[in-house]
Formats: sequence, C-alpha cells, structure tokens
Amino acid sequence: MTEPYDRTAGERDVAPDSAPDSMEDARENVLDGWPSSEDVARFVDDRRPDRETAAFSSTSDDAEAVSTPVVASEVDPEPEEAHDDADVDLVAAAAPAPLVDPAPVVHSASEHAPGALEIPPGFSVLEGAANGARRAVGVVVSRFNGEITSRLLSSALDELAAAGVASDAITVMPVPGAFELPIGAMALAKTRRYACIVALGCVIRGDTPHFDYVAAEAASGLQLAGLETGVPVSFGVLTLERADQADARVDKGAEAARTALEMADLFAHLRAAAAR
Repeated sequence: MTEPYDRTAGERDVAPDSAPDSMEDARENVLDGWPSSEDVARFVDDRRPDRETAAFSSTSDDAEAVSTPVVASEVDPEPEEAHDDADVDLVAAAAPAPLVDPAPVVHSASEHAPGALEIPPGFSVLEGAANGARRAVGVVVSRFNGEITSRLLSSALDELAAAGVASDAITVMPVPGAFELPIGAMALAKTRRYACIVALGCVIRGDTPHFDYVAAEAASGLQLAGLETGVPVSFGVLTLERADQADARVDKGAEAARTALEMADLFAHLRAAAAR
C-alpha cells in the first residue's frame, strides 16, 4: 500500500513499484489520513461559540448591545432554543434606531454677493466709466438661439444709446453660433476702429457634452481676443440649463455693453496717465 499524501511537500511520496490491487485499495489510499465525520462533528462543537454570550456584544461598558446573527451549523441537528421575554426585550433594545432624513438644505436664490467694492483712502485710483461719447463699438452676436440673442442685442443697443454711443458708430456682426464669437471679436478688434467689442450669444445645455465644449471655448476664445489685441472684449454669452432661464437674464446684453464701455474708458485714462 502507498504512503499517505504529504501535504507539506505538495506531492505524493509513492514507491515506484507500488500500485493499488483493487478499487477498494485505491479508495483506502485516497482517504488514508483524512479525519472521520465524527472527528469533524467534534471539531465544530468545540469551536461553536456559546449562544447566550455570542448573540450580543458591546464595544464599551456604556455602549448599547449590538445584535449579531447566530448561524446554526449544518452538523448541529438541534433546533434553536426559544427566547424568553427577557431575550425579546434585549433584542428590541439592541435594534438600531431608524434612519432619519436630514433637514433639507435651502439654497439662496441670489447668484452674487451683495455690496460694493471699498477702496481704502490714500491710494491712487484709476477707474473708468460707461461713457460712450466719441467712441465706436463693435458688437458680435450669435444667430443660433436667435430668439434669445435678438433680445440680448436689443438690450445691448439700448444701453449703448443711453451711454451716448451714436448709432452710426456701432457695427453689428452676426456669426453662426457661440463657437464663432471669438474669431469674430478678434477680427473686429484687429481693425483698430473700435474702442471695445461686445460679444453676445446663448448656449443651452442638451443631452450631449456639446454644451460644455462650446461654452468653454467661447469664454476662453473671447478672453484671448482681448488679450492678444489689447481691445476690451466683454462677455455677454448666456449659458443656460433651459431656454426659459433666459427671461431673467436678457439684461446680460446691457451689462456687457456697460462693461465694454467702462473698460474702454479705463484704458483711455491709462494711456493718458502713461503719456504724462
């Protein structure tokens, strides 16, 4: 008969000339050295925790008891012992409290912080005003989402007129969409005929990432147009989640017009101060 399986070495140590004489001998070779079913049952009984002490545990002296399930072993034919009233009360006390939803967070409807800039006294201040007298203004506007951009343009033109910009000193350049606003603004600025450029457009979020690319490129491109030419370019592009949000934001056209005029006036004061 062959030697039993050596588990530490990982391979059988079998004599070259030994072989089982029958199927019964082969079965004895395979099972030789394995524990019997009685040994397994005794091992499980020795390792089974006491039911009364393992069912509940606590992390500290004053902590509430935490219920832990007790799983009966398959080799244990005895049914679970019935709990008396004290055990039922203990289980109820150990049950975790139901989760309570936190109070809803209320966000303020205001999108900007109130208040005005305060500059301490004793410093030289160089500041511009939305003064459109004797200034030419270029307006680049997107045709896409035209119902909204038309209202933005009307708001901007009314503000320019109120600031003293003559109608014949305003040039309006329509472009296909918001993505084309930067190159249109740069083309107007490079002519050196305009003191400032007003860029107007509208991008509405849809079901694809198109919104993110167009809105980001429009913003960075318009900034680049101002940086490369030195001509102020204002950002009057609405970035909306829904089209109905435009109703409360069409004044962005007037705001963009005032911003462009103020920056143009500021640059004029800066050039005059540098020339002195």
